[in-house]
Amino acid sequence: MKSPKLFVLAVLVSISGSVSAQTLKDAYRDYWYTGVSVNQWQVKAENGATNQHDYTGMVSADQTKDWPIITQNFNWVVAENCMKCEVIHPQEGVYDFTLADQFVDKAKAAGLKVQGHCLIWHSQCASWFHYDKDGKLVSREELKKRMREHIYTIVSHFKGRVDAWDVVNEAFEDDGSPRKSLFWQILGTDYIPLAFQYAHEADPSIQLFYNDFSMNKATKVEGVCRFFRPLIEQGLPVTAIGMQGHMILEDNVDNSVIKQYEQSIKTIAATGVPTFFSELDLSVLPNPYGFSGANVSDMFAYRPEMDPYKKGLTPQQEAKIEQFWIDFYKMLIPLHNDILRVNFWCLNDANSWRNDFPIPGRTDYATLFDRQSLPKPFIEKLILLVNGKK
Repeated sequence: MKSPKLFVLAVLVSISGSVSAQTLKDAYRDYWYTGVSVNQWQVKAENGATNQHDYTGMVSADQTKDWPIITQNFNWVVAENCMKCEVIHPQEGVYDFTLADQFVDKAKAAGLKVQGHCLIWHSQCASWFHYDKDGKLVSREELKKRMREHIYTIVSHFKGRVDAWDVVNEAFEDDGSPRKSLFWQILGTDYIPLAFQYAHEADPSIQLFYNDFSMNKATKVEGVCRFFRPLIEQGLPVTAIGMQGHMILEDNVDNSVIKQYEQSIKTIAATGVPTFFSELDLSVLPNPYGFSGANVSDMFAYRPEMDPYKKGLTPQQEAKIEQFWIDFYKMLIPLHNDILRVNFWCLNDANSWRNDFPIPGRTDYATLFDRQSLPKPFIEKLILLVNGKK
């Protein structure tokens, strides 16, 4: 393996007597694309001296080296926060594309594919979106008008630069029923196909995704597919159904989580569209109260016993993490025809949101790179796996 000082997730692979460097994106190029989420501090290449923040889980870390790692190891990027409604459309009739333009321009200059995230989501939605001047919920027709204007403006602004959009995010509960968001309260489930219609009209050339968490749960994925299947059959322009994949190591008893995702891939493929992992990470910390999902409003109080790896992982825990990823990729490989992309959420452990969710202030190890942005050793095993070396 090459020296970590190169800051490249690379291994030496012997092919026909020669030696060449590979990354995950190269090793799996015939299977799926490999992507990662990017925050605005990585785009700006800021350092810890003036860059303290905690809602992404990153505090006082140097992100000046992150962009070269991103461009060397991934071929797709998705905006972590800077394209969400509260940032890009904070007031009615007011758009701020500053951060999003910086992200998209830098990604396209590096030859990366860009996924916008996200057009319609109940969370991190600007507070004005659903209310009139008197503080009452707007009518059906008014919300449809606002949605259309919001989607048309954003998609049109990035036309030719953004390759795909998460059109609707997290619209279903874990039991498969529609989430009773303000969008649902005003429009019912009609807002979902309307959002896809508006996005397709604004730019017919781009890929359009639905995205949700807890998609390893049969009730959730079956509910989502039950809703989308007839719409897809009727021609709704849905390119793929995305599974976030915010996994917890201790939940994977007897590889149960991996087996659940295997079934979910097959369930989604039966709708006629592929799937992809949109926000993949693996929390290695204790799971409080059997918690699951990624609802950002669900939080628990800090307790030291829930934060056992403050000073680093044990060798036993590192071995469990390595085996998890090997088993996960072994499950994915035979199903690669139904998988568009494997997209990781956050580049390194320092800026992973899992440090602060669902318990703020913990030290987690959920990503491909450590807190110094060095590649983790299990990456080599994943590359050797697809090259038939293991």
